[in-house]
Amino acid sequence: MTPKRACIYPKDIQRITGRSERYGRKLLNDIRNYFGKESHQFVTIKEFVEYSGIEEEIVDKYLMD
Repeated sequence: MTPKRACIYPKDIQRITGRSERYGRKLLNDIRNYFGKESHQFVTIKEFVEYSGIEEEIVDKYLMD
């Protein structure tokens, strides 16, 4: 069994939400601001789930493909 990824990227957000990759970049910046992270720090899947309200099981299905 391969380990699950820890961070999420704009392309992942595009696949999950159906929005553009640019929207994914903006959303990641919004999440960084919300959690008080700096621009070079990664956003974890758990932080994305908490911020977006999308269940972790749904996000995991998109990241497994």
